[in-house]
Amino acid sequence: MKTTELEPVAGRLAGHWPGAAVMTVQNGLGAEDAFAGRGPWPLVSAVTFMSGTKHSDTEVEYILDTETWLGPYGQTPYELVEEVTRLLVRSELKARAFRDLRPAQWSKLIFNATVNSVAALTDLPHDPHFAARDRIDDLGHLVYDLIDEGKAVAAAAGVELHEDPWEMNVHATQRGSRHYPSMLEDVRAHRPTEVDQISGALVREAERLGVSVPLHAALWRLVKAREASWSTEDSVRP
Repeated sequence: MKTTELEPVAGRLAGHWPGAAVMTVQNGLGAEDAFAGRGPWPLVSAVTFMSGTKHSDTEVEYILDTETWLGPYGQTPYELVEEVTRLLVRSELKARAFRDLRPAQWSKLIFNATVNSVAALTDLPHDPHFAARDRIDDLGHLVYDLIDEGKAVAAAAGVELHEDPWEMNVHATQRGSRHYPSMLEDVRAHRPTEVDQISGALVREAERLGVSVPLHAALWRLVKAREASWSTEDSVRP
C-alpha cells in the first residue's frame, strides 16, 4: 500500500494479532505513527530501495536489487530487528539492521523528496538527466540544490546521513535501465501521490527546525497543484 492508505489500514488491523510485530516499509516519515497505539505490537521501521517497472500484468522488470534497511521504533528491542533481518536474508532478499534507522531513513527521504517530485513534474523517468550538470540548463543543478536543502534539514535535526543522497542519485542514473518513480506513475494515472508524506514531511521538519527550503516547498506545492488540476479537468470535460 502507499502511505496515503496507512491510517485506514492501521484502523482495520487494530485489536488483531496481539502476538505479532509490525514492520512499516514506507517512503517519507511518520508511517509508524499510524500503528502506534493501535495494538500491543512492537514496531520495526524500514525503508527499501528495491524497485521494479510493471510492463504488464505478467511482466515486472526488477530494477534495483538493493538492501532493505531496518531499525527499532520506540521501545522495540534491537534483537527483534536482527531476527527480522535474518529472516529476510534467508528469503534471499538483501537486508541490513541498524540500531538507529534515522541516518538511513533520512538519506532515503532526501533522495525520494527530490527524485520523485522532479519526476512527477517533468514526466521524466529517473535517468541521466537527474545527474547532468555540464550545461547551465541541465536538470542536475536543480536536483543537486534540492538535495543540498535536504542535507541542511538533516544536519539541523542532528542526523548524520548514512549515505550521500547525491551519490545515491548519480549511482541510480548509471544503472542502464529506465526507472519510473512511483510518484510519476501516480501522476500519469491521476492517483493521489505520496507528496505530503515525502516532500511535505521534509518541509514540515524544515519549518520546525527553522531551516529555509524554498525549492522543496515549491515542488511540494506544484505537485499538489498538479493533483488539483485533475478534478478541474474532469469538471470541464464534455
